[in-house]
Amino acid sequence: MCARIRPGRQGTAGAVAAWRDTPFFSDEERAALALAKAATQVPDNPDGVPDAVWEAAADHYDEEAPAALVMAIAAINAWNRINITLRNAPA
Repeated sequence: MCARIRPGRQGTAGAVAAWRDTPFFSDEERAALALAKAATQVPDNPDGVPDAVWEAAADHYDEEAPAALVMAIAAINAWNRINITLRNAPA
């Protein structure tokens, strides 16, 4: 999921914001996007990522992949916070 777009899927990057409403993403990709959303929107999830979201990610990935997804989500969120703080405009 992280910055890799499979051949023939280049047009899907623009659809990420509407990932739930488009047919472009696999169940595996949707699980990763749901995990990213739940981990990023902390005010919406004060008790942490809901069990159903974590279980969906775990169902679609091997034992190590959810941890790698969490680290990627955390890194992206950290860079977003740094850029917001420094008022850097999106590229």
